[in-house]
Amino acid sequence: MAGVKPILVIKFGTASITRSTGEPDEDIIGEIARQVAILHLDYRVILVSSGAVGAGKAHIVDYRGTLTQRKAAAAVGNPLLIGLYARYFLPYQIPIAQSLCERQHFANRHQFLQLKNTYEELWQSGIIPIVNENDVVSDRELKFSDNDELATLIATGFGAEALMLCTSVGGLMDDEGRIVREVQTVNDVFKWVRTGKSDLGLGGMASKLTFTKLATRMGISVVIFGMSEPDGLIRALKKEVGTAFPAQKSTLSARSRWLGSGGLVVGQLRIDEGAVRALKNRKSLLAVGILDVQGEFESGELVEIFDPNHEMVAVARARETSQAILNNLRTLNFEVANASDIVLL
Repeated sequence: MAGVKPILVIKFGTASITRSTGEPDEDIIGEIARQVAILHLDYRVILVSSGAVGAGKAHIVDYRGTLTQRKAAAAVGNPLLIGLYARYFLPYQIPIAQSLCERQHFANRHQFLQLKNTYEELWQSGIIPIVNENDVVSDRELKFSDNDELATLIATGFGAEALMLCTSVGGLMDDEGRIVREVQTVNDVFKWVRTGKSDLGLGGMASKLTFTKLATRMGISVVIFGMSEPDGLIRALKKEVGTAFPAQKSTLSARSRWLGSGGLVVGQLRIDEGAVRALKNRKSLLAVGILDVQGEFESGELVEIFDPNHEMVAVARARETSQAILNNLRTLNFEVANASDIVLL
C-alpha cells in the first residue's frame, strides 16, 4: 500500500534499561523516548521491553527469584514500567499502549491476525505499542525463551523492515573485544560468543544471534546495538554504530512469514538428503525421508525440520501426529507435511 510507513521492531533487554540493582534506569528510558520519537516520524514502531520483574521485585517480601515470585514481581512491575514509558513519551505527545503477549498468540493464526489488527489501529492513532511477555500467566513450557524471541516473532510475523536488539555491550565483539560492524553470515560469528550473560536478563549474545539468523532469512535486517553511545539508537539504524546483519532476499507471503516464525514449535524432524532435495524443489515431506522424530505433537502443530547434519532447513505444519509418523517411518506415500505448509529457511 503506497505511503504506508515500514515497521520497525526495537527490543530492550533488562540489562539495557535497568541499574545494577534491577530498578529501571530513568535516564535510559528518557533517551529511548527521545530517540524513538524521532524514528516514529518515519516508522510504525513496536517496542519490546523487558524489565518488569526488575521494576517490581523490591516490592516482594523476601525475594529469592522463584518462579512464583518472578510472576508476582512482574505483576507489580509491569504497570510501574509502562508508567515510566508513558511519562517520558508525554513531552513528545506520543501515547503508548501496553501489550502483554503469550506464545499462543503467535501459534494460532486467527489470534495473531487479531494482534496485528490491534497494532494497526494503534498506529493509525499515533500510538506506540510496548510489548512484553505476560509473565504473570505464562507457563514454564509456553514461555518465550526470552524477549529476543518475542521481538523476532513479531518482526517476522508482521514483515518488519528492521529488527533492533539492544545489548549492554553495544554489539557483537570479536575475540579481541572490538565491535564487529557488519556480519554477512551469522554462522561464522558464533565462535565469538561469550558464555556469560547478564545477572538481570534471561538471554545473551547466543540468543540474539540465533534469532538474528531467523530474521535475516525472513528478509529482515537486524542491528545489535547499545544505548551508551550518543544517539545510539538512531545511529545504529544508520549502521554507524553496533553490528549490522543485512537482510537476505525473501519473497515469502505474509502467511509463510507467520508460519516460518515458528510461533509455537513443539517438535523436530530430521530428514535425509533426498527429502531435503524434495523440499527445496517445493515437494511435500513424506515419511520415507524421515530419519528421526523428537517431541510429541498433534496434527496441525508446528515442527522444525533438520537435515542429516542437524542444520535447520524448514518449519512446517504437521499433517500427522508424532506417534503416527513414528509408526510409519520410512513408509512410501505417507505425507507428513504438505508443500503448502512448509517454509524453507
